[in-house]
Amino acid sequence: MHQDDAASPLLHDVPAPPHDGPAGTPAPGGGTGPGADARTAAFGWIDAAREQRRRAGLVRTLRPRPVESPLLDLASNDYLGLARHPEVTRGAAQAAHRWGAGATGSRLVSGSTELHARLEAELAEFCGFEAALVLSSGYAANLAAVTALGGPGGLIVSDAGNHASLIDGCRLARARTVVVPHAEPDAVRKSLDGHAGPALAVTDSVFSVDGDAAPLRSLADACRAHGAALLVDDAHGLGVLGDGGRGAVHAAGLAGDPDVVATATLSKSLGSQGGVVLGPARVIEHLVNTARTFIFDTGLAPAAAGGARTALRLLRREPERAAQVRAVAAELHQRLGAAGLTVVRPDAAVVSVRAPSPELAVRWAADCRDAGLVVGCFRPPSVPDGISRLRLTARADLSPRQAREAVRTVVRTAPAAC
Repeated sequence: MHQDDAASPLLHDVPAPPHDGPAGTPAPGGGTGPGADARTAAFGWIDAAREQRRRAGLVRTLRPRPVESPLLDLASNDYLGLARHPEVTRGAAQAAHRWGAGATGSRLVSGSTELHARLEAELAEFCGFEAALVLSSGYAANLAAVTALGGPGGLIVSDAGNHASLIDGCRLARARTVVVPHAEPDAVRKSLDGHAGPALAVTDSVFSVDGDAAPLRSLADACRAHGAALLVDDAHGLGVLGDGGRGAVHAAGLAGDPDVVATATLSKSLGSQGGVVLGPARVIEHLVNTARTFIFDTGLAPAAAGGARTALRLLRREPERAAQVRAVAAELHQRLGAAGLTVVRPDAAVVSVRAPSPELAVRWAADCRDAGLVVGCFRPPSVPDGISRLRLTARADLSPRQAREAVRTVVRTAPAAC
């Protein structure tokens, strides 16, 4: 199927509420008369969409976090515990003090600094690739890579479980996109059969919903049998998998191969912000000249670049952090499973616990918070299979006592239907 076929219903399909009151009736947004009604009606369809979300138990709200919190956080993506590490925050502050609060422009105008160049060189060397290109977010990096490498006449083969940023990249690319069943190299092989033009298979290395790893070696073999390239989003692998946290692509022995490109975020294991595309130098040069989210976006802020660079150096110095976060994830999985919950075996840092329904998942997460534990809550339409989950993220700095307490809280607050 095509990628758009997997999308949730469009809000445009929701009928707008009627606005047929008598002339002069106050409009919900203020004012009177036909002009006021017309202005209110412009976004009238939003009210119906909001009510639809409410009835389905899918309303989302922002919850600003304080500087200090007594809650135990197993919801963030700070896998290595570096976001507030004193060396990392100092590196970010020093970069801002030296280079300024912002990049001041796009990378091709004034937004490239020596700091960006050093970060790119160090990321490429660490992950085992020829070159790297830093962007303002992991989302932007995926959009850049997919759209620049999926041109007219091309074919993109995308895993059904891919992250939204990869899906959006497929939708924006001018290539034809085919979605294949999750983690099935044979399905990729069949989709590539008979295609004569450029082709690109796109996958997460570790899928964000269940924390399962893609069969990268088998996917690479399927691509090579058809002369296709492989693009891997290693957002959840960098800092967690591979030798010293060099990522899933490195662990699979594919880093540096001429037909493999990886993307990653600087906001998870490296505790900063931004994204990176890693690959052959000619691919990176192509992105510099064609990727719109690189060309037309303001460069990564110096503070984020400085923080990420410091975190990368710290990971080099303390490679055991990668193994530690995997050990914590394994412990959480073992204890939750032993308590009778349905838990997916983690291949990296994400631990996924099945919930009976969206409403009960929300209630379960809220009960955990009330008990002092923050966990993620994944529900439709954010999950490709329609199954709601609690998502716990392991951290390298989580103590054994904290891990045990987290498990006790999840088990104690679990819905009866679990």
